[in-house]
Amino acid sequence: MAGIVQDKVAIVTGAGRGIGRAIALMLAEEGAKVVVNDIGVALDGSGSDTGPAQEVVNEIKKKGGAAIASTISIGDPANADKIVASAIETFGRVDILVNNAGILRDKIFHRMSWSDWSDVISVHLHGSFAMSRACATHFREQNSGSMIHMTSTSGLIGNFGQANYMAAKMGIVGLSRGIALDMQRFNIRSNAIAPFAWGRMIGSIPTETDAEKERVARLQQMTPEKIAPLVVYLGSDKAAGISGQIFSVRNNEIFLFNQTRPIRSIHRSEGWTPERLDAQLKGAFGPSFTPLDRSAEVFAWDPI
Repeated sequence: MAGIVQDKVAIVTGAGRGIGRAIALMLAEEGAKVVVNDIGVALDGSGSDTGPAQEVVNEIKKKGGAAIASTISIGDPANADKIVASAIETFGRVDILVNNAGILRDKIFHRMSWSDWSDVISVHLHGSFAMSRACATHFREQNSGSMIHMTSTSGLIGNFGQANYMAAKMGIVGLSRGIALDMQRFNIRSNAIAPFAWGRMIGSIPTETDAEKERVARLQQMTPEKIAPLVVYLGSDKAAGISGQIFSVRNNEIFLFNQTRPIRSIHRSEGWTPERLDAQLKGAFGPSFTPLDRSAEVFAWDPI
């Protein structure tokens, strides 16, 4: 029986470990030919190791699938075209892009350095743009294609010490939406997923208090393999008509996130002054202000 993405060609960045690895393996199981991109860096982006990407390729081939390894960095915009070219040279086309690669440089904001900021933005946001742009021309020519970008509830809701990561992940939301709007006329879809899964990206969460230890124990139940089915589905033709959306996967739960729209308004025909705003704004808008919650406070129940 043919898989849901039979004979499609997929590129998955950051596919050597964790969520990316699980996605690459399931894409292959469902019939796709996969470009496994991973440079094997540490969580903070340092170092390199070609081993993880090749190990995933070997695993796919052992099961009868088709895959190649790519071990060049998406942080260099010129590499995006090379990665896409390798897919086309090997498999003849490209149909699915999964922008999954990322690094972390968590710091409380007043201690965050420029490199902490720029390196995270470079990999997550610039890398996602470069890969998407490199695929877009080919998707347009074949009048089809699906892009799936990884965002985070750290950006959608909030977290401590992650202003760089939050900005990058919210930038990815805007990128995905922009692609969806611009490319819909060419039958190209773009969606974002905020994954909950235990791995290196959340393995750095502190476990000093009993509450933090309990939270981490719950997170460890959420394996990367739980994320892959939604990614594979969104990459398939079965997901036609789904574009510009934000999803989240949390163990066996799948969420659809709302997107920013006006919720309240105030008006004065004579216009506003600071004094008039002081007299009216807090009273009118205060009950609707979004509280400074963190992701863990919004998703306060145990994973299902």
